[in-house]
Amino acid sequence: MTNEELVLRINELREQKNAIILAHNYQIPEVQDIADYIGDSLGLARKAAQTDAEIIVFCGVHFMAETASVISPDKKVLIPDLEAGCSLADTITAEQLCAWKAAHPGAVVVMYVNTTAEVKAETDYCCTSSNALDVINSIPKDKEILFGPDKFLGSYIELMTGRENMHIWDGACHVHEKIGDLNLGEKQKEHPEAEILIHPECGCSTSCMLNSAFYHDCKDAHIYSTGGMIDFVKKSEAEEFVVATETGILHRMKKENPTKRFIPANEESVCEFMKKINLQKVYEALEYDQFEVKVPEELAQRAIKPIERMLAIG
Repeated sequence: MTNEELVLRINELREQKNAIILAHNYQIPEVQDIADYIGDSLGLARKAAQTDAEIIVFCGVHFMAETASVISPDKKVLIPDLEAGCSLADTITAEQLCAWKAAHPGAVVVMYVNTTAEVKAETDYCCTSSNALDVINSIPKDKEILFGPDKFLGSYIELMTGRENMHIWDGACHVHEKIGDLNLGEKQKEHPEAEILIHPECGCSTSCMLNSAFYHDCKDAHIYSTGGMIDFVKKSEAEEFVVATETGILHRMKKENPTKRFIPANEESVCEFMKKINLQKVYEALEYDQFEVKVPEELAQRAIKPIERMLAIG
Protein backbone atom coordinates (compact mmCIF):
# COMPACT_ATOMS: atom_id res chain seq x y z
CA MET A 1 0.00 0.00 0.00
CA THR A 2 1.04 3.60 -0.54
CA ASN A 3 1.37 5.92 2.44
CA GLU A 4 -1.99 7.47 1.56
CA GLU A 5 -3.64 4.04 1.52
CA LEU A 6 -1.98 3.11 4.79
CA VAL A 7 -3.27 6.29 6.44
CA LEU A 8 -6.82 5.57 5.26
CA ARG A 9 -6.65 1.99 6.54
CA ILE A 10 -5.13 3.05 9.87
CA ASN A 11 -7.93 5.57 10.36
CA GLU A 12 -10.57 2.92 9.60
CA LEU A 13 -9.04 0.42 12.03
CA ARG A 14 -8.57 3.06 14.71
CA GLU A 15 -12.29 3.83 14.63
CA GLN A 16 -13.41 0.20 14.35
CA LYS A 17 -11.27 -0.98 17.26
CA ASN A 18 -11.59 2.08 19.52
CA ALA A 19 -7.84 2.57 19.41
CA ILE A 20 -5.58 5.53 20.17
CA ILE A 21 -2.15 6.12 18.65
CA LEU A 22 0.43 7.72 20.94
CA ALA A 23 3.73 8.91 19.45
CA HIS A 24 6.90 10.26 21.00
CA ASN A 25 8.41 13.50 19.73
CA TYR A 26 11.29 11.51 18.20
CA GLN A 27 9.16 9.40 15.85
CA ILE A 28 9.41 9.81 12.06
CA PRO A 29 7.20 12.57 10.56
CA GLU A 30 4.65 10.18 9.01
CA VAL A 31 4.02 8.51 12.36
CA GLN A 32 3.77 11.83 14.20
CA ASP A 33 1.24 13.03 11.64
CA ILE A 34 -1.04 9.99 12.13
CA ALA A 35 -0.91 10.10 15.94
CA ASP A 36 -3.78 11.14 18.18
CA TYR A 37 -1.29 12.59 20.63
CA ILE A 38 2.42 13.48 20.38
CA GLY A 39 4.49 14.19 23.46
CA ASP A 40 7.39 13.49 25.79
CA SER A 41 7.54 10.57 28.22
CA LEU A 42 5.50 12.32 30.92
CA GLY A 43 2.83 13.56 28.52
CA LEU A 44 2.49 10.11 26.95
CA ALA A 45 2.21 8.44 30.36
CA ARG A 46 -0.55 10.86 31.36
CA LYS A 47 -2.41 10.28 28.10
CA ALA A 48 -2.18 6.50 28.56
CA ALA A 49 -3.70 6.90 32.03
CA GLN A 50 -6.54 9.13 30.81
CA THR A 51 -7.65 7.44 27.61
CA ASP A 52 -10.96 5.62 27.22
CA ALA A 53 -9.65 3.72 24.20
CA GLU A 54 -9.54 -0.06 24.36
CA ILE A 55 -6.28 -0.32 22.43
CA ILE A 56 -3.16 1.84 22.79
CA VAL A 57 -0.75 1.73 19.85
CA PHE A 58 2.45 3.04 21.38
CA CYS A 59 4.83 4.56 18.84
CA GLY A 60 7.88 4.94 21.00
CA VAL A 61 10.24 2.49 22.66
CA HIS A 62 9.61 -0.59 24.76
CA PHE A 63 9.84 0.91 28.26
CA MET A 64 7.17 3.47 27.28
CA ALA A 65 4.78 0.73 26.19
CA GLU A 66 5.53 -1.11 29.45
CA THR A 67 4.69 2.04 31.41
CA ALA A 68 1.38 2.33 29.55
CA SER A 69 0.62 -1.32 30.37
CA VAL A 70 1.35 -0.72 34.06
CA ILE A 71 -0.81 2.41 34.15
CA SER A 72 -3.70 0.93 32.14
CA PRO A 73 -3.75 -2.83 32.83
CA ASP A 74 -7.25 -3.13 31.35
CA LYS A 75 -6.07 -1.78 27.96
CA LYS A 76 -4.35 -3.70 25.19
CA VAL A 77 -1.01 -1.99 24.59
CA LEU A 78 0.64 -2.64 21.23
CA ILE A 79 4.13 -1.65 20.09
CA PRO A 80 4.55 -1.75 16.30
CA ASP A 81 8.14 -3.07 16.47
CA LEU A 82 9.48 -5.30 19.25
CA GLU A 83 13.04 -4.18 18.50
CA ALA A 84 12.28 -0.57 19.48
CA GLY A 85 14.39 -0.63 22.62
CA CYS A 86 16.31 2.00 24.59
CA SER A 87 20.06 2.17 25.17
CA LEU A 88 19.56 4.18 28.37
CA ALA A 89 17.10 1.68 29.86
CA ASP A 90 19.61 -1.06 29.09
CA THR A 91 22.27 0.52 31.32
CA ILE A 92 20.72 -0.75 34.56
CA THR A 93 19.01 -4.00 35.56
CA ALA A 94 16.86 -4.84 38.56
CA GLU A 95 19.69 -6.98 39.94
CA GLN A 96 22.14 -4.09 39.68
CA LEU A 97 19.71 -1.73 41.37
CA CYS A 98 19.10 -4.18 44.22
CA ALA A 99 22.86 -4.43 44.82
CA TRP A 100 23.15 -0.62 44.77
CA LYS A 101 20.32 -0.33 47.29
CA ALA A 102 21.97 -2.91 49.55
CA ALA A 103 25.12 -0.75 49.60
CA HIS A 104 23.05 2.29 50.64
CA PRO A 105 20.39 1.08 53.09
CA GLY A 106 17.62 3.62 53.70
CA ALA A 107 18.35 5.65 50.57
CA VAL A 108 15.46 6.89 48.42
CA VAL A 109 15.59 5.48 44.90
CA VAL A 110 14.66 7.86 42.07
CA MET A 111 14.75 6.31 38.62
CA TYR A 112 14.24 8.07 35.32
CA VAL A 113 11.17 6.67 33.57
CA ASN A 114 13.56 5.30 30.89
CA THR A 115 13.85 1.99 32.74
CA THR A 116 12.27 -1.45 32.60
CA ALA A 117 9.25 -2.46 34.67
CA GLU A 118 11.54 -4.69 36.75
CA VAL A 119 13.67 -1.67 37.69
CA LYS A 120 10.61 0.43 38.42
CA ALA A 121 9.39 -2.28 40.80
CA GLU A 122 12.53 -1.65 42.92
CA THR A 123 12.11 2.13 42.79
CA ASP A 124 10.55 4.69 45.16
CA TYR A 125 9.96 7.49 42.63
CA CYS A 126 10.00 7.64 38.86
CA CYS A 127 10.65 10.93 37.10
CA THR A 128 11.01 12.35 33.62
CA SER A 129 13.26 15.16 32.45
CA SER A 130 10.32 17.55 32.77
CA ASN A 131 9.58 16.85 36.44
CA ALA A 132 12.86 15.45 37.82
CA LEU A 133 13.62 18.65 39.75
CA ASP A 134 10.17 18.63 41.36
CA VAL A 135 10.54 14.98 42.32
CA ILE A 136 13.96 15.52 43.93
CA ASN A 137 12.77 18.67 45.72
CA SER A 138 9.83 16.72 47.19
CA ILE A 139 12.25 14.44 49.06
CA PRO A 140 13.54 15.68 52.47
CA LYS A 141 17.02 17.14 52.13
CA ASP A 142 18.48 14.86 54.77
CA LYS A 143 17.56 11.72 52.79
CA GLU A 144 20.24 10.00 50.75
CA ILE A 145 19.20 9.60 47.10
CA LEU A 146 20.15 7.00 44.50
CA PHE A 147 19.46 8.52 41.08
CA GLY A 148 19.66 6.68 37.79
CA PRO A 149 20.23 5.68 35.19
CA ASP A 150 21.13 8.88 33.30
CA LYS A 151 24.32 10.49 34.61
CA PHE A 152 23.84 13.75 32.70
CA LEU A 153 20.30 14.33 33.99
CA GLY A 154 21.50 13.34 37.46
CA SER A 155 24.41 15.80 37.34
CA TYR A 156 22.13 18.54 36.08
CA ILE A 157 19.71 17.94 38.99
CA GLU A 158 22.57 17.82 41.46
CA LEU A 159 23.77 21.22 40.23
CA MET A 160 20.30 22.75 40.26
CA THR A 161 19.32 21.50 43.73
CA GLY A 162 22.68 21.64 45.47
CA ARG A 163 22.04 18.19 46.95
CA GLU A 164 25.18 16.74 48.48
CA ASN A 165 23.74 13.32 49.25
CA MET A 166 22.94 12.14 45.70
CA HIS A 167 24.60 9.11 44.16
CA ILE A 168 24.33 8.96 40.37
CA TRP A 169 24.34 5.84 38.20
CA ASP A 170 26.81 5.85 35.30
CA GLY A 171 24.33 5.46 32.43
CA ALA A 172 23.55 7.51 29.34
CA CYS A 173 21.49 7.63 26.17
CA HIS A 174 23.85 6.91 23.28
CA VAL A 175 22.20 9.61 21.15
CA HIS A 176 22.28 12.40 23.71
CA GLU A 177 25.73 11.49 24.98
CA LYS A 178 27.39 12.41 21.69
CA ILE A 179 25.89 15.92 21.67
CA GLY A 180 28.91 17.55 23.29
CA ASP A 181 30.46 20.93 23.92
CA LEU A 182 32.21 21.02 20.55
CA ASN A 183 28.98 20.66 18.58
CA LEU A 184 27.19 23.24 20.68
CA GLY A 185 30.03 25.76 20.61
CA GLU A 186 30.30 25.56 16.83
CA LYS A 187 26.56 26.02 16.40
CA GLN A 188 26.55 29.04 18.70
CA LYS A 189 29.23 30.68 16.56
CA GLU A 190 27.35 29.85 13.35
CA HIS A 191 24.03 31.13 14.69
CA PRO A 192 24.78 33.91 17.20
CA GLU A 193 21.15 35.14 17.31
CA ALA A 194 19.66 31.72 17.97
CA GLU A 195 18.22 30.51 21.25
CA ILE A 196 19.88 27.27 22.40
CA LEU A 197 17.59 24.46 23.59
CA ILE A 198 19.26 21.56 25.40
CA HIS A 199 17.78 18.32 26.66
CA PRO A 200 19.13 17.51 30.15
CA GLU A 201 20.23 14.04 28.95
CA CYS A 202 22.76 15.68 26.62
CA GLY A 203 26.45 15.44 27.31
CA CYS A 204 26.68 19.22 27.07
CA SER A 205 23.96 20.01 29.63
CA THR A 206 26.05 19.72 32.78
CA SER A 207 28.99 21.70 31.44
CA CYS A 208 26.64 24.33 30.07
CA MET A 209 25.03 24.72 33.49
CA LEU A 210 28.51 25.23 34.97
CA ASN A 211 29.41 27.71 32.24
CA SER A 212 26.17 29.58 32.76
CA ALA A 213 26.77 29.81 36.48
CA PHE A 214 30.45 30.71 36.41
CA TYR A 215 31.48 31.91 32.96
CA HIS A 216 28.24 33.13 31.35
CA ASP A 217 29.09 31.36 28.09
CA CYS A 218 25.63 29.81 27.86
CA LYS A 219 23.45 32.85 28.48
CA ASP A 220 21.14 31.95 25.59
CA ALA A 221 20.87 28.27 26.55
CA HIS A 222 17.68 26.78 27.98
CA ILE A 223 17.55 23.26 29.38
CA TYR A 224 14.18 21.57 28.85
CA SER A 225 12.49 18.24 28.29
CA THR A 226 11.18 17.76 24.77
CA GLY A 227 7.75 18.90 25.95
CA GLY A 228 9.33 21.95 27.53
CA MET A 229 11.13 22.73 24.29
CA ILE A 230 7.87 22.64 22.35
CA ASP A 231 6.23 25.06 24.79
CA PHE A 232 9.25 27.38 24.88
CA VAL A 233 9.42 27.71 21.08
CA LYS A 234 5.72 28.62 20.88
CA LYS A 235 6.12 31.45 23.39
CA SER A 236 9.54 32.75 22.32
CA GLU A 237 9.87 35.79 20.08
CA ALA A 238 13.12 34.41 18.66
CA GLU A 239 13.15 33.33 15.02
CA GLU A 240 15.99 30.82 15.19
CA PHE A 241 16.72 27.92 17.53
CA VAL A 242 19.59 25.46 17.90
CA VAL A 243 18.10 22.24 19.28
CA ALA A 244 20.25 19.77 21.22
CA THR A 245 18.25 16.55 21.30
CA GLU A 246 17.18 13.78 18.91
CA THR A 247 16.39 15.30 15.53
CA GLY A 248 12.87 13.85 15.29
CA ILE A 249 11.50 16.75 17.34
CA LEU A 250 12.35 19.22 14.56
CA HIS A 251 9.41 18.00 12.46
CA ARG A 252 6.90 18.96 15.12
CA MET A 253 8.64 22.25 15.84
CA LYS A 254 8.57 23.24 12.16
CA LYS A 255 4.98 22.11 11.73
CA GLU A 256 3.73 24.12 14.71
CA ASN A 257 5.99 27.15 14.05
CA PRO A 258 6.30 27.46 10.25
CA THR A 259 7.88 30.92 10.30
CA LYS A 260 10.74 29.94 12.62
CA ARG A 261 13.99 28.15 11.82
CA PHE A 262 15.35 25.12 13.68
CA ILE A 263 18.92 23.82 13.51
CA PRO A 264 20.00 20.50 15.07
CA ALA A 265 23.00 20.80 17.39
CA ASN A 266 24.20 17.55 15.86
CA GLU A 267 22.68 16.35 12.59
CA GLU A 268 23.66 12.78 13.45
CA SER A 269 21.64 12.70 16.67
CA VAL A 270 19.22 10.07 15.44
CA CYS A 271 17.87 7.24 17.59
CA GLU A 272 17.70 4.13 15.44
CA PHE A 273 15.30 2.55 17.94
CA MET A 274 12.78 5.39 17.67
CA LYS A 275 13.03 5.23 13.90
CA LYS A 276 12.11 1.53 13.66
CA ILE A 277 8.38 2.31 13.59
CA ASN A 278 6.73 3.35 10.33
CA LEU A 279 3.22 3.53 8.86
CA GLN A 280 3.31 -0.06 7.63
CA LYS A 281 4.11 -1.31 11.13
CA VAL A 282 1.42 0.87 12.72
CA TYR A 283 -1.09 -0.58 10.25
CA GLU A 284 0.02 -4.15 10.98
CA ALA A 285 -0.20 -3.55 14.74
CA LEU A 286 -3.82 -2.46 14.37
CA GLU A 287 -4.77 -5.05 11.75
CA TYR A 288 -3.35 -8.05 13.59
CA ASP A 289 -3.27 -6.80 17.21
CA GLN A 290 0.53 -7.21 17.27
CA PHE A 291 2.78 -6.90 19.28
CA GLU A 292 1.16 -6.74 22.72
CA VAL A 293 3.20 -5.50 25.69
CA LYS A 294 1.73 -6.86 28.90
CA VAL A 295 3.43 -6.46 32.28
CA PRO A 296 2.58 -9.35 34.65
CA GLU A 297 0.10 -8.35 37.36
CA GLU A 298 2.38 -8.86 40.37
CA LEU A 299 5.19 -6.87 38.75
CA ALA A 300 2.77 -4.16 37.59
CA GLN A 301 1.44 -3.72 41.13
CA ARG A 302 4.94 -2.96 42.35
CA ALA A 303 5.93 -0.83 39.36
CA ILE A 304 2.80 1.34 39.51
CA LYS A 305 3.73 2.94 42.85
CA PRO A 306 6.72 5.02 41.68
CA ILE A 307 4.84 5.92 38.49
CA GLU A 308 1.83 7.18 40.45
CA ARG A 309 4.12 9.27 42.63
CA MET A 310 5.67 10.74 39.48
CA LEU A 311 2.28 11.61 38.00
CA ALA A 312 1.06 13.09 41.30
CA ILE A 313 4.07 15.41 41.62
CA GLY A 314 3.55 16.86 38.15
